[in-house]
Amino acid sequence: MKHTEIAIVGGGPAGLAAALNAAKLGARIHLIDRNDYLGGQLIKQTHRFFGSKEQRASERGIDIARELANQVTASKNIQVMTEATALGYYEDGVLLVEQHKKIFAIKPERLIIATGGAEKTLLFPNNDLPGVYGAGAVQTLVNVFGVKPGKRVLMVGAGNIGVIVSYQLLQAGVEVAAIIEAAPRIGAYWVHASKVVRAGVPIYTRHTIQRAHGHREVTGATVVQLDENWQPVPGTEKEFDVDVICLSVGLTPLTELLWQAGCRMVFVPELGGNVPLRNEHLETSVPGIYVAGDVAGIEEASAAMMEGALAGLNAAASLGYTTESLGLDRRNILAQLEGLRSGPVGEKIRKGLAQALL
Repeated sequence: MKHTEIAIVGGGPAGLAAALNAAKLGARIHLIDRNDYLGGQLIKQTHRFFGSKEQRASERGIDIARELANQVTASKNIQVMTEATALGYYEDGVLLVEQHKKIFAIKPERLIIATGGAEKTLLFPNNDLPGVYGAGAVQTLVNVFGVKPGKRVLMVGAGNIGVIVSYQLLQAGVEVAAIIEAAPRIGAYWVHASKVVRAGVPIYTRHTIQRAHGHREVTGATVVQLDENWQPVPGTEKEFDVDVICLSVGLTPLTELLWQAGCRMVFVPELGGNVPLRNEHLETSVPGIYVAGDVAGIEEASAAMMEGALAGLNAAASLGYTTESLGLDRRNILAQLEGLRSGPVGEKIRKGLAQALL
């Protein structure tokens, strides 16, 4: 049995920020991630972030991941466990972790769940053909391994991720036949969308994929226009000769550990699906279990890092760790989060968070 003050499950932007901020107060931490690297989604993100300096504006996700991972591994208060999968959290407060075919029992005084989100998919004929990818998988192939997924891509989804990945594909020498979006308007920031439009990529709103073509692999796709009731309009079908269909239709929180630990959950569409109820300290209905990042509601990586920082500070403070600047640090993070979630763009997030408060 290993004992630790804070166990953090997930080494993405939220988990890294949580570990660093809890360690800054003096807490001893085990950081657990199933991958063989730290950084989560950040290592796929080659675009520059928006926002303020505190929100890492003008920095690239890959650079942020490298910086945070180096800080974590250099901290004497943080023990990193990569290639380690959290199997379950039990009533006696024990977290079971599998690493390199061995099972470890860890007894943390506090637990921070920062497991992120999983890609959603769409139902359509032949959606299981090789050549149908999630946007995250395409980002991993192109940005991490330098592998082209194919020669010509149909992108499904015109949110920030769909448009950003489309531009990254163009930069990698892959043709993007079109971007389609079921909603009446794109969800991406225009600064991203304008790049692909200038490159000659058409964006079709109120369109969805009807079917993929091919036998052993994708050879094409049919898309169709939608009416105001989201129903297909007969006679509006368009055929695309593509070998890749990339689905960028959102994420859903990875909440299995929270369900298993007995946390109270609520379905909030604005946050991506089922999320844990939490208080203003990001503590769930199970005392001592905190959440941060996409597992608490799908947002941008900047918000995930800030929530992670807040969860780390709060978890460490609950163990008695403090500094003279603790109150100010908390207020600064909350102010940054409020700024990120302000205005019309953040309205959906604000509405969702209001439904998830204990």
